[in-house]
Amino acid sequence: MTNWIQGAIKRPGAFKRKAKAAGMTTPQYASSVLKPGSTADTRTKRQASLSRTLAGLRPAARGGKMVRKKVMHGYKAGGKV
Repeated sequence: MTNWIQGAIKRPGAFKRKAKAAGMTTPQYASSVLKPGSTADTRTKRQASLSRTLAGLRPAARGGKMVRKKVMHGYKAGGKV
């Protein structure tokens, strides 16, 4: 099994530099880029999406447990609408 995270990151630090240039934190910039109607280019939108994914995989600051949100597109967590 290959390390998919290393394969997914093509330009280390590029998204953080873009966020800093915009005067925002990485999560703030990711939210603004992924909003409907954003004029950001496709690469930046993909970087924002990856940033959100990787942030969800980080261990929680307290307790050291993985933080994963159970999200099913169009459904609540229980799988029922």
